[in-house]
Amino acid sequence: MLDIETFDNTRGGNVVYKALAHPLAARALAELAARAGRVALVDPDGIAPALLALCPALRVAGVYVQDVHAVGRPCGGQTAYALTELPRALADTVLIAAFDAARVAERLQRFLPAGAALLTLDAARLPQDWLTVPQRYLEPKNFATNFVFFRDDDHAATRLTTANYWAGYGAQGVRFQHILFGEDGAVLAEWETPAPQGPGGYVLDSQDVRTRFGLGPFTGQLFIHAIGVAGHDVVKYALDTYATDGGTLLSCTHDANAWPSMCFAGLPAPRADERVVLWVQNSHAVPIPAGALALDRMGAQAPVAIAEEIAPFATRAVDVADLFPGLHWPAQLEFLAGRHVVRPRYEVTRAGRTRIAHVNVERADLRPDPGIASLPEEMGRGFLLPFPVLPRARFRTLMLPTPMAETEDNTPLRLDVFDAKGGQLASHYMGLLPRGHEGALDLDEILPADALQAGGHAELVYDFREGGAANGWLHALFRFEDKASGHAAESSFGAHIFNTLMVYKNEPQSYTGKPPGLSTRLFLKLGFGGRESFCVLIYPASAPWVAQSSTDLELYDAVGTLLEKTHLAIACSGSALVSPAAHFSASALNAAGTGGYVLIRDTTCRLFGFHGLDDGQGGFSLDHMFGF
Repeated sequence: MLDIETFDNTRGGNVVYKALAHPLAARALAELAARAGRVALVDPDGIAPALLALCPALRVAGVYVQDVHAVGRPCGGQTAYALTELPRALADTVLIAAFDAARVAERLQRFLPAGAALLTLDAARLPQDWLTVPQRYLEPKNFATNFVFFRDDDHAATRLTTANYWAGYGAQGVRFQHILFGEDGAVLAEWETPAPQGPGGYVLDSQDVRTRFGLGPFTGQLFIHAIGVAGHDVVKYALDTYATDGGTLLSCTHDANAWPSMCFAGLPAPRADERVVLWVQNSHAVPIPAGALALDRMGAQAPVAIAEEIAPFATRAVDVADLFPGLHWPAQLEFLAGRHVVRPRYEVTRAGRTRIAHVNVERADLRPDPGIASLPEEMGRGFLLPFPVLPRARFRTLMLPTPMAETEDNTPLRLDVFDAKGGQLASHYMGLLPRGHEGALDLDEILPADALQAGGHAELVYDFREGGAANGWLHALFRFEDKASGHAAESSFGAHIFNTLMVYKNEPQSYTGKPPGLSTRLFLKLGFGGRESFCVLIYPASAPWVAQSSTDLELYDAVGTLLEKTHLAIACSGSALVSPAAHFSASALNAAGTGGYVLIRDTTCRLFGFHGLDDGQGGFSLDHMFGF
């Protein structure tokens, strides 16, 4: 396990972690370690454990602290000394583990060991032109970064799509810096691209990158850093994976979630005729030791280690069947990642068709919350996990609840199903599911044959009729299968309280503001290469809300020009299947081009959505949308 702090839901993201783990900072730290000799590490802010985890090349002669309660305690694999001992350190260099540390350095000058040089972590700062707020280094907006699974191998390509959503918050001159790592972790290319000046779309296709830099086939990861941002310090994107050899591959996934985690869950075991590969991508400039990562059958507490070292920033394919032969769907696994990787992708191959999806963060900080079982009536049905039921004339929809907290021993669940107009069609009690359950549900088993032929949605909710515990972090995996072609897509997400005036802890959440200021701002990419985009918009409501949404669909081009705007009304507890071609003129869509997008805006309620592509030949993709 890496001794780092990344993200928690109380304090948010740890900017110090991003400042130390950034690939450019990692290079600078390696150079610092090479020239510093024996280092006396002064740790005024508690950074030493993370620094030594991410830069193990430092030759530490001792760690020195100011807090008298920390003296003698472990600190980054060392025993902490009192700062008063610093003059007697046997060190070539005193390194102050702090940024913007000129004042601290000035005060320590007269306490240095004889002949020792003095450095601070300012020696590992990013270049000035990479900073959004240069005057305050540990500012979250200076580290608007993310990783991207990026592949181009003569059979498949990847395509990142996002928008300069920061322009809507007043940002000007936004730029993207890119570092592309190959499968072995070596840097394949580095470049900068300006974002549109306005809220335009941004597309990055692996085929274009490969041509631009003369690259051979690669499977690796792209590090992307946005500069000049405002409003948001996260790079959000949709990622399409598609065939370039005439094959059937077509998948989309959500952004990678920029924070490494201890555990991830929601990895499905393969069917007997499937192969499931977990793509493990090292997010740091230090190797992942052999045996530091493992998979475990959910609930078994019998992890199987990945017995291979993974180089810095390298990518490895781990076949689930190699570690768990004979384990099949609907069994599921958790990935014990030790904070070495951000949210990984997995790839499923069946009958010549391939799909890619992502696992989700399994939280270590959650405990069962008894208040959820006794929510007041003002909160209605409380936590809801909405997902599409695609038109049943063409698709099967399956759902597998996935435990997403380390302390989640059981989950009491019910499934409510709604038509597009908000009418409830079915309510199915799933039971008090143990952690290691294999309770996948095919919605064809609970719905009349003629129901939802044109689609609708379902909501997974807590149901305590047989007792059980809840933590609010309710998740599930959703699998959608084309009945004719056999093509499949899958997605996963978690529950929220939706569209209520009352608040329970931090719910309901919104993209901006608090209740009753709930609103929607969702991104829908446009199609490319003969593939048409679509989305399913769901209007979930934990308690009665406005009878119909007041939803605007706004079509933008790649430079941020609003081309057309149209209106949509969705019934409360209803849904809508939306295709841009059905709502905008052909001339406007042509003007938008493949770099354009649709902004789904609603100031009356919070909508939830899933988006994808349809190739018109039985292939499609689907994953949840992102908002900003």
